[in-house]
Amino acid sequence: MGRKRKGDAVSGWVALDKPVGLGSTPAVGRVRRAFNAQKAGHAGTLDPLAGGVLPIALGEATKTVSYLVDADKSYRFTIAWGETTASHDREGATIASSDVRPAPGAVADLLKAFVGEIDQIPPAYSAIKVDGERAYNLAREGVELDLKPRRVVIHRAEVTEAPDQDHIEIEIDCGKGTYVRALARDLAVGLGACGHVSSLTRTRVGPFELHAAIALEKLETMCHTGAGSEVLLPVETALDDIPALAVTNEDAFRLSQGRPIVLLPRQVETLKTRLASLDGAEFASRTVLATSGGALVAICEIRAGQLGPIRVFNP
Repeated sequence: MGRKRKGDAVSGWVALDKPVGLGSTPAVGRVRRAFNAQKAGHAGTLDPLAGGVLPIALGEATKTVSYLVDADKSYRFTIAWGETTASHDREGATIASSDVRPAPGAVADLLKAFVGEIDQIPPAYSAIKVDGERAYNLAREGVELDLKPRRVVIHRAEVTEAPDQDHIEIEIDCGKGTYVRALARDLAVGLGACGHVSSLTRTRVGPFELHAAIALEKLETMCHTGAGSEVLLPVETALDDIPALAVTNEDAFRLSQGRPIVLLPRQVETLKTRLASLDGAEFASRTVLATSGGALVAICEIRAGQLGPIRVFNP
């Protein structure tokens, strides 16, 4: 007999407004303890110096984390002109300085060049692995790194505020793997200035937005008073761009056992219509969410006219 898991079988998502100064892993630990949940995980690490949206999965929701990691994200950040730091944020040591203070209009004009698919060199102080070691560990040891450019996409980038000549605020919508610190670095270089990210807030991860996120202390208070369930979002929140298909109780049982089911002609037509309305993608080899009686059954893939389970949810 397997060992019984400690904690309660709590499942769902929490849109946490992570406070500045707290790492993502400790934040997950505090949320898990607040709910006394058996399992917890997060989608998309936020540095301790960054605040904002940190989606945290509890219980069965941990099975959907991988589907949220690839989601688009939005950030609001401030560049402080005058100093370039080793880490391109306020934590790093100053490695260069300049009296150049770019005008907001010049920043806005250069930002246009970074919208779309671009090749971006990650910061040396990043979690990318180099020969099995994290880049930030090597950088701290003084190792010179030659990181290769990576293709990323920035959907929108605009200047939102310039409170004084030393600072400028920017907002971006971007895809997976985009580094805000690298964008700030490249903007400074392109403008002949020195600068670093002095503040950073993640305002969105997929369907999770900052205006609907909850502060950690408030969450802990609610859980202590028995109101924690009020902030739990459904497990399927991370799967909002995956078409759902209702199946019979019999088919739900087969899927829950890891066995595929044969799609009926009407189900095939239903899925084709839903997939076409989403992105016009091909019907073959697509991900589908199987439900029964309004409850999640499994995340499945279409394979040769069958629906094969790849993630099964416990009732």
